[in-house]
Amino acid sequence: MEPAGDFHNHLVPAVDDGSDTLEDALDGISRMAAAGIRRIVTTPHLDASLLRDPEGSAEYLARVDTGFAEVHASALRRLPDLDLRRGHELRLDVPDPDTTDERVRLGGTSFLLVEWPRFQIPPATVEVLARLRASGVRPVIAHPERYHGIEGELTLVEEWRRVGAYLQVTYGSLVGRYGPEVRRAAFLLLREGYVDYFSTDFHGRPEYRLYKEEASGKLEELGAAEHLHLLSVTNPGRLFFDEAPVTVPPLPQGRGFWGRVREIFP
Repeated sequence: MEPAGDFHNHLVPAVDDGSDTLEDALDGISRMAAAGIRRIVTTPHLDASLLRDPEGSAEYLARVDTGFAEVHASALRRLPDLDLRRGHELRLDVPDPDTTDERVRLGGTSFLLVEWPRFQIPPATVEVLARLRASGVRPVIAHPERYHGIEGELTLVEEWRRVGAYLQVTYGSLVGRYGPEVRRAAFLLLREGYVDYFSTDFHGRPEYRLYKEEASGKLEELGAAEHLHLLSVTNPGRLFFDEAPVTVPPLPQGRGFWGRVREIFP
């Protein structure tokens, strides 16, 4: 059976707010593998502004290199069939990041995981995404459901997709991890057919949960097993081969279907 993939998580020790120690990281990877995730790109936070500082960015990327190499070697001794790579979650605190260093992108591919600062949508996001795409990278917007006011910005989301960006929703959002407004926004994006990937945004410490199994079970109960497979297995797998995602159909629009959503996801 084809494994699930995950390209948004924080498993490199002591470089961001993810895993504190190597053991935390290895425990987190074991938990992900137990949930069926055997393709992992781990993505420490990285501010785009830091890439303007050659000395500072070189120091930080070298720390990530060292931490990832240790995690990678230890994890593969425990799980030889694991495909474990590294990238970054690039916070676009400046609009023109230098993404030529392949370590910034996802696992050696042309895909780039990006987020807007402070869960706010800044001006000119369409232009920023278009420039990134024109530079040869394929931006994936992390957790769009968590940005303030996203429910009223569907036209903007359409524009993001028109210029070549993809969207990644977090499992925890579907089960209320970030509150009812975020859950509602996640389902709105699914209903419109705007979501390309699921990932965990798992922060690699014992007190954090994956939420993958809870969200997956509820989607299957809802009758959305096809959507789940495309978003958690097919499309993340295609990313690992540097291939564009297949189109995920919108969730059904019928009133009865959304009544069941409210019952299953209270």
